[in-house]
Amino acid sequence: MHQWLIYFNFPSVSPSPTVALAQQLIQRPSVTPSDAGCQALILARLEAIGFVGEWMNCAEVTNLWATRGALQGKTGPLLAFAGHTDVVPPGPLGAWKFPPFGGEIRDGMLHGRGAADMKGSLASFVTACERFTQNHPAHRGALGLLITSDEEGVAQHGTREVMRVLASRKQHIDMCIVGEPSSDQQIGDTIKVGRRGSLSATLRIKGKQGHIAYPLDNPLHRAVQISAELLAMQWDAGTDNFQPTCLQFSNFHGGTGAGNVIPGEVAIQFNLRYSPQLTAQQIRERIEQALARHHPACEIEWRLSGAPFESAPGKLLAAVSECVQAITGRKPTRSTAGGTSDGRFIAPRGAEVVELGPVNATIHQIDELVATADLERLSLVYERILEKILL
Repeated sequence: MHQWLIYFNFPSVSPSPTVALAQQLIQRPSVTPSDAGCQALILARLEAIGFVGEWMNCAEVTNLWATRGALQGKTGPLLAFAGHTDVVPPGPLGAWKFPPFGGEIRDGMLHGRGAADMKGSLASFVTACERFTQNHPAHRGALGLLITSDEEGVAQHGTREVMRVLASRKQHIDMCIVGEPSSDQQIGDTIKVGRRGSLSATLRIKGKQGHIAYPLDNPLHRAVQISAELLAMQWDAGTDNFQPTCLQFSNFHGGTGAGNVIPGEVAIQFNLRYSPQLTAQQIRERIEQALARHHPACEIEWRLSGAPFESAPGKLLAAVSECVQAITGRKPTRSTAGGTSDGRFIAPRGAEVVELGPVNATIHQIDELVATADLERLSLVYERILEKILL
């Protein structure tokens, strides 16, 4: 378990409810898979406005499913916000301009790990729900929040587990807004309507260790040949909304450390982000056929993080686009770029999924930050979407 100092350093001018809540969440060092009390803080705010919370914890992961409104026999859709309280490690603390778990505000910017990814969105979810339910206590349909502490990690016991439980109960999310930092340069300039699939592999190429002057079977040579063929493969041309499938190497491991020894094994790690024009099985078969031509004794392990998904344009997408334009004055661009998100576990159950969150320029970086004004606008956009869907 990670141990971090918790910093409390509030500015002299009281921040808005949205920014204040974001600060409190940042000050809880919830390095994945820890939640560090973030979800309990959120639930206390939600219970005060009529939500009922349920813990669906699994392994070391904290999962909260909170709802307001009748789930059975409801007269309108179940609209859910989805997000995560876990964050990636901050790295060297001394490299940060402000403490990573301080939540300090300087010159209109909120600093800290998770400010953009995605505690700012969580705070905006909550304050949007607070204003909406105060103004419209008898809204139709149902409102939900699905929050996990297992998005930045292995993502096996978080949103995936909650969706499994909901499916077993035959409870169905109709529409879902995921608060991932989707914006590029300005708040709301980009929304995600899907994501590419992610397939990773570890390839082990065996040879025979020996003196470099008497080479027998050098796995490094095979690794170079195989890598060149994999890089030369043409997969697809993508689609209107999806970039072409792309293979990228992440690690090569080989050698004994000595310059005169041929290693006995080389391990290569790579990943493919792929479009809906392919399946994971098709990719695996093609790569395994190439490996068999080079070296039948190659061993490969596959890990599928998620299949590609794309929500068909529906009422939610129309509402998100309209409300973003109404609040920010800009028409959002639709995108499927970037990494994976927990939308990959929600969309396959039939929900229309749209991702909308802060600017992503500093996520996972030293000195992560978000503009406080952006969080205010984001909360207003979320509130306007609730009005559009649930009134």
